[in-house]
Amino acid sequence: MEVVNAIGRRKAAVARVFVSEGTGKITINKRELEKYFPSSILQFIVKQPLAKLNVAEQYDIKINLDGGGFKGQSEAARLAISRALIKINPEDKAVLRAEGFVTRDPRAVERKKPGRPKARKRFQFSKR
Repeated sequence: MEVVNAIGRRKAAVARVFVSEGTGKITINKRELEKYFPSSILQFIVKQPLAKLNVAEQYDIKINLDGGGFKGQSEAARLAISRALIKINPEDKAVLRAEGFVTRDPRAVERKKPGRPKARKRFQFSKR
């Protein structure tokens, strides 16, 4: 099997994933998963598609993460891994879609509007 790549985004985070056959090693920006995401919750989010398909020990995954925060990066990585696994085996798409791993979360920061301090907040109203 050659290297399969996919991309995933979430808010400002972008994850480029390269999946190849291996022993289950996940490397993010040339660091181990446990070093990059010390939080077990974020590690769990990244591994969710692999755990759902029971293929965690079959593939080595290299991830380039850029932008955003920890949560956005982990969810971008999850989406990218899901897309790569679907490229490898298209029959897995239904299982991953049922879990919501294939859907790109469209929520992002709303832009600031002119005449307001933030996107929706208004300046304090003075009656007199």
